[in-house]
Amino acid sequence: MTPSPVTDPRAADSLSPYRVFSRAEWAALRAQTPQPLTAAEVARLQSLNDPISLDEVEAIYLPLSRLLSLHVAATQELFAATQRFTRADDVLRTPFILGVAGSVAVGKSTTARVLQALLARWPGTPSVALLTTDGFLLPNAKLSERGLMARKGFPESYDTRSLLRVLSELKAGRPLVEAPVYSHLVYDVVPGAGVVFDRPDIVIVEGLNVLQPARLPHHGEHIPFVSDFFDFSVYLDADEGLLREWYIARFMRLRETAFRDPLSYFARYAALGEPEALETASRLWDTINLVNLRENILPTRQRAKLILTKGASHQIEEVALRRI
Repeated sequence: MTPSPVTDPRAADSLSPYRVFSRAEWAALRAQTPQPLTAAEVARLQSLNDPISLDEVEAIYLPLSRLLSLHVAATQELFAATQRFTRADDVLRTPFILGVAGSVAVGKSTTARVLQALLARWPGTPSVALLTTDGFLLPNAKLSERGLMARKGFPESYDTRSLLRVLSELKAGRPLVEAPVYSHLVYDVVPGAGVVFDRPDIVIVEGLNVLQPARLPHHGEHIPFVSDFFDFSVYLDADEGLLREWYIARFMRLRETAFRDPLSYFARYAALGEPEALETASRLWDTINLVNLRENILPTRQRAKLILTKGASHQIEEVALRRI
């Protein structure tokens, strides 16, 4: 797909709502922000088949960390001013919520974990929580009952009401907010399991469709979006051909590792020969993940405040920041 010069944030167009930075230009915005992570720590944060280096953290994520620190401070000041204006009695601390969106295999999990590690190293060591939307997927039994197993990861496969409730409670500053847990091994929500958030300072919400708006009703009643709760949002972008290549490479790696666990939902793929495995991975990408990307994920790119565009080496080559 070739984006139009008006809608593509990478186009040098005066109508674009984004200011575009090259890798070198963005890296220069790090200023004097110190590097708190070691190479070993960065290596532990990366996902399978999503390499990231200390240089990448310094060039891309430290400037982003600096920008986020400015947004957090400004948001806190605005919240305090609004509380004074409305003469609100409650002084509950509300978290800054950061959304991270993008395709399957683009590296959202690595980006979210690196940002979590960096933000937690700010002065005062704020509490930074990570909330993945995988936990809000409907259980496989319900997906099967509704004929949605082949649409897993599409908007209709999520319990959006529960996700909105959790975000609402977090944003309200409520203590001990519980969210469900997802197991990638068994490819399902874990019954009875949960993770508890106790008034964190920052929450990173990572998921495929977190920037997608709901269809607006004709009657004009309020329909909340997940992104309504975000103070800042990042979209991780890459060319379709690269995403396909990375997805297939990850599938082949998993075939040699996690798929060999007898408890794995995908254990049946471990026994496939290489040609059959490549064909299976290609089919899964073309019939499920590519469709979801084109129909639901990519159209939300323009709703992000920051777009990180990856090249073939997995490095961020360009950064687009929405103009204020």
